[in-house]
Amino acid sequence: MSRTMFTFRVRPEVLAEYAEAHATVWPEMLRALHETGWRNYSIFTAPDGTVVGYVESDDIDAARAGMAQRDVNARWQAAMSRFFDGAGPDEQLTTLTEVFHLETQLAATAPPDGSPDERADEATPTQGADGAVDPQQGAF
Repeated sequence: MSRTMFTFRVRPEVLAEYAEAHATVWPEMLRALHETGWRNYSIFTAPDGTVVGYVESDDIDAARAGMAQRDVNARWQAAMSRFFDGAGPDEQLTTLTEVFHLETQLAATAPPDGSPDERADEATPTQGADGAVDPQQGAF
């Protein structure tokens, strides 16, 4: 299973309408996403028109290709085109690179018996060489 996050933009002046359209996605579109392998799919927006999407899939390229072959996707993209300046999301989509996932790292540090790993508390990115916590540093 892979996790994919991506961004694109909509025109800020139609952001509320874009959100309304996504509150009532066509049932046929929902089924097509599910059938082509899109799971745990969410879309988030920012006031400036930035859209961030998150999806889990076995193969995001295959999931995207599957949707590209669906008639309902072509109809949905046509209906959504009014929200974009020029290129739609498929043409302007930027995929983000995952650099941290809590559960993956926790699983990698757990001992085989499943008990908590005592070594996980030995050092943190917020401690200096003397072990004192630097209040100016955060976990990220």
